[in-house]
Amino acid sequence: MNSSITSTRRGALAALGHGTLALSLTSAFASQAAANAAPPPGQGTLLGLGRTLDALPRRRGFETVPLIVNDKRFWDHEAADALLAYGAPRQMWEATELAGPWLALMREAVNGQVFAFGHKDFLAVAAVHGLAHLAMFNQAAWDKYKFATKTDGKLASNTLIVERPGVSPNDDLENPDGFYGPNNNNIVSLQRRGMVFVACHDSIHAIARGLHAGQEASGASADKIAADLTNSLVPGAVLVPSVVAFIAELQRAGYSYAKAS
Repeated sequence: MNSSITSTRRGALAALGHGTLALSLTSAFASQAAANAAPPPGQGTLLGLGRTLDALPRRRGFETVPLIVNDKRFWDHEAADALLAYGAPRQMWEATELAGPWLALMREAVNGQVFAFGHKDFLAVAAVHGLAHLAMFNQAAWDKYKFATKTDGKLASNTLIVERPGVSPNDDLENPDGFYGPNNNNIVSLQRRGMVFVACHDSIHAIARGLHAGQEASGASADKIAADLTNSLVPGAVLVPSVVAFIAELQRAGYSYAKAS
């Protein structure tokens, strides 16, 4: 009788011990899964993302670049990964036409998301390729390669990287000439608001091949011209091998898609 009771007690204690161990293991696995799913520190806020991107390398200073990129030495893969990991509300704008409304639409999207819907950490990413990619080069490159002649008279210089004089984030939201207004559509102001512009190696090389075939390049190879253009990207741009390929990566990561023009 006593032996039977003792055996029963031992079984109950063993079962309790196994149950406690199972609960502990389940809790540990759940905690680890949550840690793995959580974004890196700062990746849930626009300010944190900006600090992360500022600290990550931008690969420039090339002497030559290949037609097709299959080596991470030729693009900003760390910064691209940071964009893919961002966890707050986010949207990607595909921009292909230089004189199209993409900067205005991005500004409107950010204004609406931040001020109307309250998503202060909303991120808009410009996926730039085609003729719109001329906007991604500094003025020195525009002068060197006479890019103004390729805009059908729409732009005499790269005004898309020029901020309206005197604007400030402290401006009245209702001022059309202010920082947030429709008369201040430019890459610099949007970057100051945390927006990110993605540059395309494929587009750069296509532009370089066109220059090589024309009279603007003084006999330099397309690979060397593409390197020079890559070195002339606007500060803060994130270079990827192919924007159309990166669009698919952004969508897989949860970015909503919008086509500007």
